Amino acid sequence: MVTNTISVSETPQVLYALRRADDALILGHRLSECCGHAPTLEEDMALANIGLDLIGQARALYALAALREPSLEDGRANTEDTYAYLRDVGQYRNLLLCELPNGDFGRIIMRQFLYSAFIDPYWRAMMKSSDAQLAAIAEKAEKETAYHLRYTSEWVIRLGDGTPKSHDRMQAALEFLWSYTGEMFDTDEAEVMLQAEGMIIDASVIHDGWRTTVQTILDRATLTLPQSAWMQKGGRSGRHSEHLGFLLAEMQQLPRSEPGAVW
Repeated sequence: MVTNTISVSETPQVLYALRRADDALILGHRLSECCGHAPTLEEDMALANIGLDLIGQARALYALAALREPSLEDGRANTEDTYAYLRDVGQYRNLLLCELPNGDFGRIIMRQFLYSAFIDPYWRAMMKSSDAQLAAIAEKAEKETAYHLRYTSEWVIRLGDGTPKSHDRMQAALEFLWSYTGEMFDTDEAEVMLQAEGMIIDASVIHDGWRTTVQTILDRATLTLPQSAWMQKGGRSGRHSEHLGFLLAEMQQLPRSEPGAVW
């Protein structure tokens, strides 16, 4: 296999766009793995459509990153395809939550619920960004994430307050995923700079609202919120689990095997 890894100039604006794009791409790819494996045809289609929404959001954010990134030393410019397919695992900036293997249907739903409960109010707040392009991306994305949150909330309640077996599986999924949620609200110096310019929001300001949404749905689902305050982190700085490497090996196999190939 040919390895033709790209370089990326991670200015604050580029880094921000890549982080949000990587979240959407990797989680979208995880959902694509559900095709043909969901409990019913209707849920198969629903998960596939959510995955397509996320990949569409990733494309818009990668395109924005390409516009904002300075030209490389050899004069080349990155594109949404090179960002997606020609970076090494350490160059990805997605949340660890998004790269976790699917597991059973309950874990898939719980992971999507926890993420959607965060990203929907996040994009809603980002609609007021001082950056017109970011605000436009946020406006389109929020319409999609509102449905993602509604869909997964209904399933969390249905499974949590269902049979003893479905309840236990949902509780187990929640216990497994909870320590990966804190990373959603982390910030760093690059993002603080953009916050000062009004381009992006501080994710911590939506933490209380996210917690309230999660608690409300879990109460209706008769599920218990984990009490542990310890949280996993590392994805935003390129420190990933072993799972992302396997995912990228599959996702990037064709473009790395046939550099420059077009359909």
